Amino acid sequence: MSAGPLMPPMASAALGHSWPSPRGPGKFAVALVQMAMGTDPRENLEQGVDRVREAARGGAQVVCLPELFRTRYFCQTEETAFFDLAEPLPGPTTNALSAAARDAGVVVIAPVFERRAPGVCHNSAAVIDADGTIAGIYRKMHIPDDPAFYEKFYFTPGDLGFRAFDTRAGRIGTLICWDQWYPEGARLTALAGASVLFYPTAIGWHPREKEEHGERQRDAWRTVQRGHAIANGVYVAAVNRVGHEIPEGGGDGIEFWGSSFLCGPQGEILTEASAEREEILFAEVDLARIEEVRRNWPFLRDRRIDAYGGITSRVLDDEPWGKGR
Repeated sequence: MSAGPLMPPMASAALGHSWPSPRGPGKFAVALVQMAMGTDPRENLEQGVDRVREAARGGAQVVCLPELFRTRYFCQTEETAFFDLAEPLPGPTTNALSAAARDAGVVVIAPVFERRAPGVCHNSAAVIDADGTIAGIYRKMHIPDDPAFYEKFYFTPGDLGFRAFDTRAGRIGTLICWDQWYPEGARLTALAGASVLFYPTAIGWHPREKEEHGERQRDAWRTVQRGHAIANGVYVAAVNRVGHEIPEGGGDGIEFWGSSFLCGPQGEILTEASAEREEILFAEVDLARIEEVRRNWPFLRDRRIDAYGGITSRVLDDEPWGKGR
């Protein structure tokens, strides 16, 4: 099996830089916005809009913002008052970003704390096309409930499935944060035709664990997403926040580890951000590269779709599966 040649690393850029060269047919430039969030949702939205415009000036055709970028990560505690932060779709966030997308002619992945009905909220992402229309919505499917990540209190699991969306730049998919750990979601989104899997994210260290476990945790996070790229022959983009956010009531908080990145269809890191700084990363998606890799590493061709029935079981502990253990 030939691996094919690895692509050279793509250019990355911090704030104020731009994509360095023209793009040919079947290629498009993406920008990953790594942000630190303040306490004022209005100011965070303004910052997000400014970053989209800056990324567009730098040559980006698709711009992705971090998970729940309008607010600090409120899921560190369980407070009913935080439901007031939710908004409808469409709503203030998508209205502002739709205008920015239309003015700049870029596709925007806009994470939103979606209020669907009283007591029913989702952790969502709207895919806004370059004309300002909403191409589609993804609702986070996997909802964590870990110390300081109490998302089950706030978010109803998604019910729209794993999807890909046609945009002016190309067919793309988005999942959200905790979805990163599940190969099934990545596979289904790739099978729907997505060339890039975007993962808006809010992930970081518990300060007391960082010294002992921190590097292993972050390396596992990188590795599982690079695995999604390899197994599916697609590009994968993780877009995280930075900063140490401490709840108003006190506590250790979370040190968000940044490290946003884009990897190619062989898992090669094309661009990666720091762990501490706000940055905009620029890189290129080349559809011909997906074709090349999949011809040489035909994992999708060789799937045994007749043999995976057990994947829909929680565990394989009942007959007839139990006999094979």
